[in-house]
Amino acid sequence: MKSGLYLKLSVNGIKKNKKLYLPYLITCICMVMMFYLIDYLAVSPQFAQIKGGDTMQMILGFGSGVISIFSLILLYYTNSFLIRRRQREFGLYHILGMGKIDLVKIMVLENLIISVLTIAGGIVGGILFSKLGELLAAKILGSNAGLSMKISVPALVATALLFLVIFALIMLRMIVSVYRLKPVELLKSEKTGEKPPKANWIFAVLGLLLLGVAYYLSLTIKDPLVAMIWFMVAVVLVILATYLLFIAGSVTFCKIMQKKKGYYYKTNHFISLSSMIYRMKRNGAGLASICILSTMVLVMVSSTTSLYLSMEHGLNLRYPKSVQIEMYTKPEQTEEMKENQNGQIIELVQKVLKEHNQTAENPENYRMLTVSGIVSKNEIYFNPENAPGVNEVNTFDHLKMFYALPLEAYNRIMGTNLELAPGEAYLYAKDSDFPYDQITVENSGTWSIKGHLDKMISNGNNMANMNSSFYLVVSGLEDIKALEEGNVSVYGVNGSYEKWYYNFDLSCGDEEQIQIQNEIDKKINALAEQESEESDTLFFGASTDSRAASRADYQALYGGLFFLGILLGVVFILGMVLIIYYKQMSEGYEDQKRFEILAKVGLTEKEAKRSIKRQVMILFFLPVAVAMLHIIVASKIICLFLKKVLIMDMFTFGMSLLVVCIIFFIVYALVYKVTSHKYYQIVYGRMRDR
Repeated sequence: MKSGLYLKLSVNGIKKNKKLYLPYLITCICMVMMFYLIDYLAVSPQFAQIKGGDTMQMILGFGSGVISIFSLILLYYTNSFLIRRRQREFGLYHILGMGKIDLVKIMVLENLIISVLTIAGGIVGGILFSKLGELLAAKILGSNAGLSMKISVPALVATALLFLVIFALIMLRMIVSVYRLKPVELLKSEKTGEKPPKANWIFAVLGLLLLGVAYYLSLTIKDPLVAMIWFMVAVVLVILATYLLFIAGSVTFCKIMQKKKGYYYKTNHFISLSSMIYRMKRNGAGLASICILSTMVLVMVSSTTSLYLSMEHGLNLRYPKSVQIEMYTKPEQTEEMKENQNGQIIELVQKVLKEHNQTAENPENYRMLTVSGIVSKNEIYFNPENAPGVNEVNTFDHLKMFYALPLEAYNRIMGTNLELAPGEAYLYAKDSDFPYDQITVENSGTWSIKGHLDKMISNGNNMANMNSSFYLVVSGLEDIKALEEGNVSVYGVNGSYEKWYYNFDLSCGDEEQIQIQNEIDKKINALAEQESEESDTLFFGASTDSRAASRADYQALYGGLFFLGILLGVVFILGMVLIIYYKQMSEGYEDQKRFEILAKVGLTEKEAKRSIKRQVMILFFLPVAVAMLHIIVASKIICLFLKKVLIMDMFTFGMSLLVVCIIFFIVYALVYKVTSHKYYQIVYGRMRDR
């Protein structure tokens, strides 16, 4: 057989099945384009020079991996539908004299044509939109990008290689599927009878149990660190439960409804339930995939949007003062040495501010000890092995951050007049409960809790940790020393030591604030080097931080997540639309035959339309309804995680989630309108022609 005939049959096969191939081609082109766009930004040296660009590139590098895996799964899945719809055609070729090797040649050529068209079209589209993507990303970072347009050879090569591998795997699957089927099976693949689905109680119950466990974790976890650990476990459980419930649980539920004679033996219910059992058997996996993709879109876009909108709020929480200076101490230092070090640094800061005609506004000068410990009832242990009831499995459940500061500093900064006797303390429990009237710390002592505080000094560092925390306000420095020595007795040279903080506000712009911080930092380092030559001074230096200097990092992190969230949201929606389209097409051809049979036994066109619309509405909106349920239950653990890890405003998250859900539902309804129209054309067309 001449090679030209193979090519002609391949081209004609694509043209004749354009309703099937056109959405597939468009989706492939979009996937290629999106991957090139993300990879272009992730490796672009010009984009890396933008303020915050290097951080965003790290985030986009993760996104390119996600798109790679998703593209393989989506294209592999949808291609299986194309092959199933073409099996009768290939069976006819086989009956007319073509061997399986001839069919393979046709399929290979079809795959090559599609791969060349989509890879070339996607790369061209990616190149055309790359500058737009770069400008948008730069805008999100608060920077400007040049107008020159460049082509990234590394991104181009990576894109071409990735999708060549994907299409090669798809082609391999196509070849295997042809060789495994017999000619008669190919010819009669669409007429093969289906056995009535059976209720699978084991998988249905397992699905309910997994979903119940996932929901329980989401609703009961209160500690941010525990939430971070169990979040992915809950995600995996939800995915498994969703597939089990859509594939097995839905059929089981329909079987239960069939046994209710008063409900089942009614014309509308009889037809709907009978058809839905077969539809859920064959399309349960597709519906579950739509549900999971919908949930991913809602979670990703709402979370990244709220983070981006909460950026300034998070920055202000992390940096309550314009400049923060953290001074280090060691137990070898006497109180006089610590006071001298503190005074030297403050004097240095005042000198730098004077050079810039600035003054330290709202200054805070205090000392604090920061340690971590394992809480067991009213006792805190530095060594987890000594904590009763704590093991390797539940260590994180009991892990808390523990801060201690003298009452004098608290009263001075917070404007209070509290009093304490020796051995007494005030407690501030952040994101935690402590119902006891005394607290014991390992190797340090016991303090009576005189009262619970409702506010605490914030230096920004304690806002950044993910653990719930205890703040102990003690009567004097002797208590701080006892806690420090207790921690060092367990950890030795790796123990935690008291630190001194000097924080203040500035009224100048961000650029001058960054300049002031850099000058202070340089002078402190120079002073530390000078003092280190005199061993008896024990000057350990300090570190500086500022809100202005960190703003670019926050924009890069939050902006990068927002940009990636939008891109991945678009990719997942494209995948969802493609799955919905092919599901509707597949169900249309299947229901076409069923309703032809029902019409022959007396079903009117009006009754058929009513039954069809009811089924389509239920099956189409069931996945998004379940997705909404998933996101409502998961919102608690997502909020807990994002609030502590990335300091997000909860109100902003709630509003972002609401707006994203509304927009998503509108898009989903539009997809329903378009794809259901195709479905009705397939079913009604044959019914009118009968």
